[in-house]
Amino acid sequence: MEDDSLEVAMCRNRLCGLVAATFTPMTHDNEINLSVIGQYIDYLVKVQGIRNIFVNGTTGEGMSLSVEERKLVAEEWINQGKGKLDQVIIHVGSLSIKESQHLAEHAAKCSASGIAVISPFFFKPQSTDALVEYLKEVASSAPGIPFYYYHLPEITGVSLNVVELLDGIEKKIPTFRGLKFTSSDLLDFGQCVNNYKDKFDLLYGKDELLLSAMVLGATGAVGSTYNYIGNLYKRMLTDIERKDYNLAREQQAVVQEFIGYMTRLGFGVAENKAIMMLVSGIPLGPPRLPLVKCSEEKKAKILDKLKILGWLK
Repeated sequence: MEDDSLEVAMCRNRLCGLVAATFTPMTHDNEINLSVIGQYIDYLVKVQGIRNIFVNGTTGEGMSLSVEERKLVAEEWINQGKGKLDQVIIHVGSLSIKESQHLAEHAAKCSASGIAVISPFFFKPQSTDALVEYLKEVASSAPGIPFYYYHLPEITGVSLNVVELLDGIEKKIPTFRGLKFTSSDLLDFGQCVNNYKDKFDLLYGKDELLLSAMVLGATGAVGSTYNYIGNLYKRMLTDIERKDYNLAREQQAVVQEFIGYMTRLGFGVAENKAIMMLVSGIPLGPPRLPLVKCSEEKKAKILDKLKILGWLK
């Protein structure tokens, strides 16, 4: 309880601490399954102690959903999360700026806590100025809520220097609040923190490198594994706050050993979703094509690993 109070005090009016990148529940015939989102929220809050979420991002297969599906999913998380969740950030990025603007308007009307946008990755912005102009146009469609840039160069191929993007961005995008930085480039991220920590929410997106990012000064983190081992990461953050880096390293080592194992096995959305179902018992269904569901053979290996780690009830 004391740790939760500390986190709330630190994060008042800011998006910080742990933010779960949520999975999108599906039926076995690949339709969105809104009926389990209430159960999902209760699990995050009561079991993992997670009260902030990032919806329709990579983990949520947002780019594989139709615009209408994304709106329905966003509405359900926002409505079911009232009084339970602190912040619900809706990712509205799309290959079409018109779709992004439409989704941004919808998120604002639904009282989302904020919106996030990934860079387009078919026709890519060729300069920082072009990317900022794109972000500005989307943000202008939801002028009353915080705006975040979602930096994911491994997927988008847009590797523009983020510290340069942040220079003066609030003058062009008044609602700009911060970013989700999902890259191993800790040089760029470290410079973002050094120059802008007091101005923006700087959230890191590589779960296996969370300790490094927090020591650099990240204000929080957005990740998929926070869905099912959020408590482990919360202990790590408490250790960091107490400057007990030996204990924090022990927690990070467990995470790295697990993610390293899963990476060798093949660690995508399908496997991540399977882990969440095994740990939580929530029926999330398979991923949507072109992703294929986790094989029974791989699921058995994952189950054995989870038992060894003691992550199953």
